[in-house]
Amino acid sequence: MTHLHDATNPNCTHYQENGTPQASAPTSSRRRRLWELTHACHCPVVGVCIPLDTLRRIVNKALGGKALADDYEVHVGAVAECMHRNRLSEALQDELERRYVQEVRHFKSAKTVQALAALWSQAIRQGDVAGAFWAALVHPRCDAVMQEVLCRDMHMLQHQAGANARIDVARFSAVLDENAVLTRELGRTQERSTRWLAEKSADIARLTMLNMRLHADNIAKESRIVFLLDDLAALKASNAALDANARLQKKLDQLAARQEELEAQNTSLRQKLARSARALDALNTEPLAVAQSAPLRVSPVTLHLNQKTVLCVGGRTGNVANYRDLIERVGGRFAHHDGGLEDNQSVLDASLAAADLVICQTGCISHNAYWKVKDFCKRTGKRCVFVENPSTSSLVRGLEQITEQNTSVQNIGVDKISL
Repeated sequence: MTHLHDATNPNCTHYQENGTPQASAPTSSRRRRLWELTHACHCPVVGVCIPLDTLRRIVNKALGGKALADDYEVHVGAVAECMHRNRLSEALQDELERRYVQEVRHFKSAKTVQALAALWSQAIRQGDVAGAFWAALVHPRCDAVMQEVLCRDMHMLQHQAGANARIDVARFSAVLDENAVLTRELGRTQERSTRWLAEKSADIARLTMLNMRLHADNIAKESRIVFLLDDLAALKASNAALDANARLQKKLDQLAARQEELEAQNTSLRQKLARSARALDALNTEPLAVAQSAPLRVSPVTLHLNQKTVLCVGGRTGNVANYRDLIERVGGRFAHHDGGLEDNQSVLDASLAAADLVICQTGCISHNAYWKVKDFCKRTGKRCVFVENPSTSSLVRGLEQITEQNTSVQNIGVDKISL
């Protein structure tokens, strides 16, 4: 037999004999208010659809002060007040309408109980049940059976949420423990990173300073190179014959090397000639000594040089006194140059210019002095006799040769006289 709580209320639940709700068709198209719902709906609506901090704020505003009760007492008091229309229930009604306006508009498209049930099932699958629960409860097509289904589903969802919350708490505790471990590891990692960064910063600073010094050195070197290039360009511009001078210098170096080589050969030849001269001198010494010990007898050719200067180039040092005595005996002035063996060759030019007659003893003279004497006498026309043997007798024969070549006393400045 069906039992009716309130025959005048079309929203009351009708029960069959087996205790299951029986569907009853809604008699109005108006959405129901919070206080028009059955009291069994108030607890899940207030607990699920309104956050606790929002609920406390609304309660404080309705009371005109701050509620001192705890969260449970605030929830129970609000559920009790929802049974009647009052200041608090109206405030809760306004909050629910404002908060879930999108869901209410979405559920408004359901024109039948079946469509309403389909939208509710879809909301459960999507996991967004708070707004859907309120929109379905106050929907004009929500009958007693649908209301019972909504309350049952929400009841089980709350159980699942509680179980999930416990699992989440356990997971949260594990996450906290892991977070503590990771935090400590992160601290150690950050400490190592800080030390590493400090070391690298020091290295970077050191390398930066080194780079700056090297850069400054490079700038200085580049500036110096620029200055040197400018100086070189100015030098090349001021001396157009620099390349020619370089080639001449190279040629002079080659000639100097060749000269050293020839002088070495001449030295060897002079040594050989000196040995030969000593051998010849040894042969001539004895007759000359006899001639010097005896008074000078009348020579086949007698000379008188009339104070002419006779330059003797070369010869042996030991015979210089004999050369001088011979020249002065016949009225000449004696001058001597050793041919570059010991005397400076630069003096030879002055001696040649001052001489009236030159006797060159080729056996004891340097190569350069020989060619200088020959070239000078050829250019100036000065008389020159070349004597191979450095002995005194060879000098006499050279003077006689000059006498024989010049028959005129005026041409050579030499007179034949009897001694």
